[in-house]
Amino acid sequence: MLTLDFPGSRTLIDAIDAAVAKPDMHELTDSLRNSLCRLIRDKAVTLPDCVFEANAEHYARRELYRSEEHGYCVVAMTWGPGQGTPIHDHDGMWCVEGVWNGALEIVQYELVEHDAQRYCFQAVGSIQAGAGSAGSLIPPHEYHSIRNPSDDAITVSLHIYSGPMMRCSVFQPLPEDRWYGRDVRQLGLDRVH
Repeated sequence: MLTLDFPGSRTLIDAIDAAVAKPDMHELTDSLRNSLCRLIRDKAVTLPDCVFEANAEHYARRELYRSEEHGYCVVAMTWGPGQGTPIHDHDGMWCVEGVWNGALEIVQYELVEHDAQRYCFQAVGSIQAGAGSAGSLIPPHEYHSIRNPSDDAITVSLHIYSGPMMRCSVFQPLPEDRWYGRDVRQLGLDRVH
C-alpha cells in the first residue's frame, strides 16, 4: 500500500519486490543494497518533499510504502543536525538502509555479555555513510547507533524493513563502564503530507 505517491515509486517497489524474491537472506539484502545504491545515484526516484523537513524534537520516521504481498515496509527517516539514536536493535528484523542525501555516522556493536538487567556492548566498527551508500543489518548482528554528524545539514535515509517496525530495544548507558540498561520503545510514525 503506497502511503504517498512520488515520482519513481513504482521503480523502487519493483526493485524491492525483485530482491525479496531471493531465497537466501544474504542474497536478498545484497540485491536490495545494490538496487538501492543504484536508484539513489541514478536519481531514478524522487522522494516526497515532506521527507526533507526535519522535526526539531527528534528524527522523523515517515512510512512511504507497505507491501501487502511480501510484508516489508519502506520508511524515510529525516535527521536534523546532530540528531541520532541510542544503541538499538531492529526487533529481529532484517533491514537495508540507504543514505539519500547528507551523511550518517553508523556505529555497529557486538553484544559481549548480558544478565537479566544489564547488557555489555563493544563497538566493532564505525562508518561515515554518504549519499548513495547503503548497508544492511541481519539478526543477530543488528545492534547499532545512527547519528547525523552535521551541525547544519539535514540528512535523509531510506530504510526497508522485513516488516512494520513498530518497536525496538534501546540501550542506555549505566554508571558501570560498558554496561547498558534495556528498554522496549514503541516507535511511531510522523505524518506524511
